[in-house]
This record gives sequence, C-alpha cells and structure tokens, in this order.
Amino acid sequence: MTESKTAMITGIGGQDGSYLTEFLLKKGYKVRGIIRRGSYPNTKRIDHLIEKYESFDNKGELSITYSDLTDASSIRNAIEMFKPDEIYNLAAQSHVGISFTNGISTFDINARGVFRILDTIRNKGINCKYYQASSSEMFGISPPPQNESTPMLPQSPYGIAKLAGYHITKMHRNAYGMFASNGILFNHESPRRGVNFVTRKITRIFTEVILGKTDRIVLGNLDAKRDWGFSGDYVEAMWRILQHNEPDDFVISTGETYTIRDFLKEVCRNVDINLEWKGTGVDEIGYDTNTGKTLVSINPYYFRPAEVPALLGDSTKAREILKWKPKVMFKDLVNMMLKHDLEERGNEIRGRPVSLEEAKELASKLRN
Repeated sequence: MTESKTAMITGIGGQDGSYLTEFLLKKGYKVRGIIRRGSYPNTKRIDHLIEKYESFDNKGELSITYSDLTDASSIRNAIEMFKPDEIYNLAAQSHVGISFTNGISTFDINARGVFRILDTIRNKGINCKYYQASSSEMFGISPPPQNESTPMLPQSPYGIAKLAGYHITKMHRNAYGMFASNGILFNHESPRRGVNFVTRKITRIFTEVILGKTDRIVLGNLDAKRDWGFSGDYVEAMWRILQHNEPDDFVISTGETYTIRDFLKEVCRNVDINLEWKGTGVDEIGYDTNTGKTLVSINPYYFRPAEVPALLGDSTKAREILKWKPKVMFKDLVNMMLKHDLEERGNEIRGRPVSLEEAKELASKLRN
C-alpha cells in the first residue's frame, strides 16, 4: 500500500484553504494546516472538517497548528513538525482595498512571507513541492486578455507584493532548482468568500434588502471588469500544478469577464428584479423598474486610489498541459452564492432558510 502524501496549507481557514482541504482529504492526503492566532477563532470554514478529521498527535488525517508568515521561527517549526511533501501557500493579506491603508503589513505577509517559507525549505534541505498563490492583480493595467507572457503592471500594494512573491518563487526555482510553482489565479468566489469582498457583499446585502433588514447596498466603482470563477474549481488547478512533472507558472481563469454592474444585475435577475441605472458618477443609482425602489447607490469612500479596469484570463496553457478547465461559470456562481446567503441570513433574520422562490415573492413587494 502506497503511503499517503502530506500537504501543508498556509491559510487553511480561508475560502481556498477550506476547499483545498476537502479536495486533498478526498484524494487520500494527510493535511496539515497553519492558522494565525487571533482572539476569536477563525475556523468557521473548516469547523466541519476539524470535527470529523482532526487529530492532535500529527498522525491522523488533519492537524492544525498556529503559525504566522511574519514569524520565521514559527514557519520553520511548522515545516519541521509536519514534514510535508507539498506546501500550498495560500495565506495572505488578501484584500486589495485594505492594502492601500495596510501597505507595510501587506508586503511583510505577501512578499517577505513567501521568502521565509522558501528560505526555510532550502536551508533545511526539505524535499517538497511548493505552490505560491499568485494573483491576477499583478497584471494591473495591462490590457486583456492576460496570460503567462503578459507584462505585469500592478496598481495596488497588494498587487505589487504579490508580484514580489511571484518573482521570489521563480528565483528559488531558477537559482536553487526547487520545485516551486506559481498559480496566477483570477478572481474566484464562493459562498465561503469573506463578506468584505464585493461579490459576497452584494449577495449578502441584497438578501438583507429582500428580507427587510436594510434598504439598499452602497458600492464604489461599478465598471471594473473581472474574470470570476468558483474557488472549488480553482483548488483542483492548484493540485494539478504540483502534480505536473516540472515546476512552472499557470494562469487559472474562466476566460469570461463581467463588470460589477453585471454581477448586480445577475443577482437581481435571480429574484425577478429588473435593475436599471440613472444619474452619473457618485449621483448614480440603481433602481428596480418594477417597484421604483432604489437598491444601489454610490459612495466615493469605496473608490480605490488606483483602479485595475479589466481582467480577463487566458488559461490556454493550463487547459492544454494540466487538462484543467472550470466547471462553474458566472451565472451558476452568482446563483450559488445568492442561494447560500438567502439560507444563511434567512436563518439569522427570520429563524429559517429563505428559498429563491420565496425571495422572488418578497422582492415583488419592495416599495420606496
């Protein structure tokens, strides 16, 4: 019987970490995760896995310890304890907007944190494969479509820090012969997405509008175009990147791009709201033509100092070499996220899940 592989996941408590853990456990891996210590546990996305699989002797299917990418000694201790065959570095300060105000910590985690991990692997002579979670934000203002050869012109501290991590990974591959690969993932969402990211903010607050908890959603730039996929699909791509016979860098994307307006409109379409727009700039509003109710307004607070206008990934290389392709596309992704929030917020606000059909009926009764 072949001994199972051990995978270490940084950021195991995040959206991608939770889906990757599920995926690898099904593949027969032993999964070892690190999370950053906080005053309040941040394990909601993996609590169901902890309850079922966690062991405290580092011998079972799932083990978790505290570590921090800003603390080299804690990284070293985790790697030496877990002895992984594969490391997936998913931990990051992952919010683009927040990186403009928390720039130094973003660099420390997203760039220097990458160096700390790879430097530990090299100095300790650990024979493992390394996956770096790189980002489409590295492309910045380069015109779409973007692939592995597209110039990278990031427009935020987040994008610049991720680009540094990308090059640190390539340097360790080229200089030291390490199996170190980058997955350049375009935006990927799910019902487990953080509520301060625009897609989840939209599905969650629109649910609150329908349930009468609030009257509208307030946003910033509605014209940014993004290539949105499903996190559950993208973690398979991460795994496939490390199963390739040599280390390399791959764009992972759906090949479709939509504006935030499009995302809003698709959410509304799911509950039979006909969303239209009037006004310009910060005076623009989105309203339901059936009821006249204002559902969307603009606040300059949510505009970023520098914007990335359009991201559209060309994942031909991954599709041809890794035999990967996305399964969940835009409309199904929006529907999945909205249905989840109707169930979750329905339970919290009304004491029971709210179905899509009930949401349509409630939406038809909205009035100014």
